[in-house]
Amino acid sequence: MKNHHRYRLFLLLGVWVLFSCSPFKPVERPDAAGEIPDAYALYDEEPDHSLPWWESMGSAELNRLIDAALSNNFTLKEAWYRLQQARSLAVQAGAALYPDLSASGTIELTRRRSENTFGGSIGSIGDESYAAGLVSNYELDLWGRIRSQREAALLAVDATQADLQTAGITLAAEVADRWIRILAQRLQKQLLEKQLANNLIFLELIELRFRKAMVSALDVYQQKQVVENVRAKIPLVEAETGLLMHELAVLLGRPPRADLGLKQMDMPAIGRLPALGLPADLLANRPDVRAAGMRLKAAEWQVAAARANRLPAIQFTAGAQYGRSDLDLLFDTWLLSLAANLTAPIFDAGRRAAEVDRTRAAADENLWTYRQAVLTAIKEVEDALESETRQLEHIQGLIAVKDAAQKGFQEAIGRYRSGLSDYLPVLTQLLAVQDLERDLISQQALLILYRIGLYRALGGDWTVDVGPHQGTVGDTK
Repeated sequence: MKNHHRYRLFLLLGVWVLFSCSPFKPVERPDAAGEIPDAYALYDEEPDHSLPWWESMGSAELNRLIDAALSNNFTLKEAWYRLQQARSLAVQAGAALYPDLSASGTIELTRRRSENTFGGSIGSIGDESYAAGLVSNYELDLWGRIRSQREAALLAVDATQADLQTAGITLAAEVADRWIRILAQRLQKQLLEKQLANNLIFLELIELRFRKAMVSALDVYQQKQVVENVRAKIPLVEAETGLLMHELAVLLGRPPRADLGLKQMDMPAIGRLPALGLPADLLANRPDVRAAGMRLKAAEWQVAAARANRLPAIQFTAGAQYGRSDLDLLFDTWLLSLAANLTAPIFDAGRRAAEVDRTRAAADENLWTYRQAVLTAIKEVEDALESETRQLEHIQGLIAVKDAAQKGFQEAIGRYRSGLSDYLPVLTQLLAVQDLERDLISQQALLILYRIGLYRALGGDWTVDVGPHQGTVGDTK
């Protein structure tokens, strides 16, 4: 009896010692983001990314398209259900912190034949037995292994939520990109048709002068070449418009040839640059950067779990079983049992130590992935700022070139009509003006695309409610 009490005393003392030990915790990395510039090269303002950026472009059509895409896009739905999977895995990881409870029951019926002393049968005798029981298992999380796994799973949920928000930001930018390109192609076609009509008028005038023997046939053929050259460009513009319409329809979760109801025919105004804030703001405003940071923290928790797995573990098993046939005694005849099991790894050929090394290497990998994401985000903002600034200067230069070309064309026309020159200077200036007109449409569209790229690079917190269950941004029903 003394030995029994002594054993219980040692067991309680051991449990107290184990409980007094601190569980493993992840390593803090205060400099995980690496070196971040103090400000952007061109601008420095307070950030304001709470509203959807496309509303600043003043197009109801674009608003409608992006809202439809955020509700119906298939890629966004995939990201949403990956989030649901991550949430379920987090529930599974946290379930081990609580005891489980299982029920079991068995019923057995037997019947045997009974004979008298003369070998004759007098009937059969039946027996029945049953048992019902409850079993519970629970592991004491002495070193924080289970808690670490739960924390890693919860961070994985947050990272997957950020992935969903990244998909929403990318989707909004892609829809706006296709819409701007479609507008540009429509304006190109409109311009080509106008140029074709003007070139046909010039052709009629040249043919009239040819019939009066005022010009040579070469002038007629040169102008016909200009006419056919413009006419040949129209099918290419129509084809490009059709392909862009197909891409936009798929982004909206609709068949490629679906009618999207696009009616706008003028480019939207982008206004002045939005408030940018500081490069450090991207750590919070860019969901892809947040996701990389959360995966780094999750990897650190996995290291803590792997370290805790090398230490002893205590598991409790409790059971209750009832096997009597008298239901009236149900609460008096339960057989209860409680057992504790201590397991400690002695030799595993280095498997657990290797797992610690693997998780540490994975954490270091995630560290550099996070730093790369931070630098890439800053670079994308700087690229968008530089591109838009220089593109605006380029457009201003093109406008000046076009003005000069138009004046040169008018001068060449006057000299040609006065007989002071042949048709070649007129043709040269005509082609220059028309090429510049078409190029200006493309460059103005590219300027807007750079602004869209800037919005995409800045991120923002308008993505909080992004998901296929929302009808529009901000709708939480």
